[in-house]
Amino acid sequence: MATEPLRVVAASEVQSDPARVGWLVNELWSREGVGVIGGAPKCCKTWLGLDLAVSVAGGTPCLGRFAVSEPGPVLFYGAEDPPAQLRDRIRAIAAARGQDIAALDLGLILSHALRLDTERDRERLTLTIEQHRPRLLILDPLVRLHRIDENSAGEMSALLGELRTLQRRYALAIVLVHHLRKNGGHDGQALRGSGDLHAWGDSNLFVRRRDGRVQLTAEHRAAPALPPTLLELATEPSPHLRIVEGDDGAAAIESEPHLEERILDALRQAGHPMQREALRETLRARNATLGEALVQLQTTGHIQRAHGGFALTNNT
Repeated sequence: MATEPLRVVAASEVQSDPARVGWLVNELWSREGVGVIGGAPKCCKTWLGLDLAVSVAGGTPCLGRFAVSEPGPVLFYGAEDPPAQLRDRIRAIAAARGQDIAALDLGLILSHALRLDTERDRERLTLTIEQHRPRLLILDPLVRLHRIDENSAGEMSALLGELRTLQRRYALAIVLVHHLRKNGGHDGQALRGSGDLHAWGDSNLFVRRRDGRVQLTAEHRAAPALPPTLLELATEPSPHLRIVEGDDGAAAIESEPHLEERILDALRQAGHPMQREALRETLRARNATLGEALVQLQTTGHIQRAHGGFALTNNT
């Protein structure tokens, strides 16, 4: 069969696709978007992923605030949590929204292993999507879904390309839950592995621990970023993530959300110990906030007092 050229149309003749414009979850996730929920261990990444799943499957606002534009079926694969534990979390989130878990169009993919770097498992996932036609697919966590080198741009690009193909073929949104590097900078720059992962995302959510709570930030390829939002894991009426309202939440968000990372970056760039006043002037931080961050970094073993000020430890 003769080889045919690629199809080309004038840019002015390209028609808009209304089905792909806008939000799946307002301000949090774009319709048919791919991306990452990134965070350090124990930062409620899975709780946030399940909250998205319950919201889309049940049509209720995510985190009690962010409306779902088009509810629909959801598939969730949790490689690290037992299915019964995921069920209990889903039931708790649904109950907090006044819903019965049985009413949710939310399916758990049950498999001891899912390797997206193998053709067989990619085919199995494709057949599953074909059968259930989800609006949203959540895979948690990425590190359990392959055995490739996450730092290899070529290998990661190939894996992410396969997921992008699934997204386009079946018009669904895809969320990968992934880890941030320890002291790796801000949000997308801190995602572990190749920078291709950050560039791949249409919508990305990041969660970090702040003073016993969780700070949520978001970025989007084609929309303004969501302002930082403070969350906490509530216990009433049942366990679920909720937004911290009022002055308490606003004050915490304003208190230099990335100051600890900025202190470490400043010490790395200086290459020598720095006095507190020098750090304060360099970072333009409030004195009390800077003091709290320095104490926290000493407690966690990232910095130590040295002649001339504060210095990085050998473990940092």
